[in-house]
Amino acid sequence: MSATPRTIAHFDLDAFFVSVECLLNPSLKGIPLLVGGHSERGVVAACSYEARKYGIHSAMPMKRALQLCPHATVVGNARGEYSKYSRIVTDIIAAKAPLFEKASIDEFYLDLSGMTRYFDPYQWTIELREQIMKATGLPISFAVASNKMVAKIATNEAKPNGYIHIPAGSEREYLAPLPVNKIPGVGEQTYQTMLQMGIRTIRDLSEHPAAELEHRFGKYGLDLYNKSRGIHEGEVVPYYEAKSISTENTFEENKTDVDFLMAELVRMTERVSYELRQDNKTAGCIAVKIRYPDFETTSRQTTIPYTFYDDELIAKAKELFHKLYRKGEPIRLLGVRLSELTGEAVQTNLFEDTSKKVQLYKAIDDVKNKYGKYSIVKAGGLEGDNDPGATWGGIEGGKSEQRQRTREERGPGGGSEPGGRGKEE
Repeated sequence: MSATPRTIAHFDLDAFFVSVECLLNPSLKGIPLLVGGHSERGVVAACSYEARKYGIHSAMPMKRALQLCPHATVVGNARGEYSKYSRIVTDIIAAKAPLFEKASIDEFYLDLSGMTRYFDPYQWTIELREQIMKATGLPISFAVASNKMVAKIATNEAKPNGYIHIPAGSEREYLAPLPVNKIPGVGEQTYQTMLQMGIRTIRDLSEHPAAELEHRFGKYGLDLYNKSRGIHEGEVVPYYEAKSISTENTFEENKTDVDFLMAELVRMTERVSYELRQDNKTAGCIAVKIRYPDFETTSRQTTIPYTFYDDELIAKAKELFHKLYRKGEPIRLLGVRLSELTGEAVQTNLFEDTSKKVQLYKAIDDVKNKYGKYSIVKAGGLEGDNDPGATWGGIEGGKSEQRQRTREERGPGGGSEPGGRGKEE
């Protein structure tokens, strides 16, 4: 007896960055629109369907895009709004779906398996789409299929602003006439190799001997063979797998030296940012926590465009500290917490060419992985080195520094010390 087919829905917000820009400024609708950096090194993060007619696509250098379409309008100042609308959609899905995965800022997988006992999953998904569109005003496409890969391919075919259902058992028939590079993961080099082999459609690929594909592409050849037949076993990974990463330090002596406190704040933020990158996550919220000698605890948090870069998170941590700190009062404990974690990688930071920045952080992390977390630190994190009252959580593992990873949302006022009078601001 064969296993009951799964029911997977894939949602994708159409040209998300472009759609948000047009929502904020309706005069941008219907014109060639590029979202990205204006500088010489800027890249196209997204482009409107009108711009795509000129051969422009995402990740193209902005300079080249403007050569193809000189009259295109370039925007890219609404990064915070992109995160805001992504959160609205996430909250709606989280409230409705039994299990979902946030694959990126604008892409979601929902596992609806088992819902057929209660109602029609396809109709349920149509109603969910309508709810999202009503709440945000953004176009969104979806497909329902028996696995993630087919659902993703079908969603792309349903765009713009459409939806489709691929019944279980019809996957191979649906995929057959599509170009072979519609399969996720088939890049330009693999595609060109397939064309040389006479493989142009997914049907061609499915009819090619598996042994020959394995010989040409290795294990990936067998994976391609299965995908061409609509077979994919990828699971929907729960979005709630990790909620926050935090660190806090209880000083052996109360501190009033702002330079020292800033250095400590930089060091702790750098530390949790490093852990974030090791988990291949980005954070959408940062909080700073302060505890005074009388154990009164205050905290303040802010939502941010998703990031895992030290410099961006440190700037926000300093901003929160200065808004929160009662000038001149001694501090017993200082903490930093990152939350709203997701595997969105660098997607919201495409507005400038970040390749060098990514490589810089990779090089820094490689050194830390080899020689220890504190083998390399920012200059701003060195101010307190000679202060005998500082308890550092470095290679020696300072006893009073607490690091936490939580799987559920907790207010940043909840720390490791008992008796704190929490105050959220």
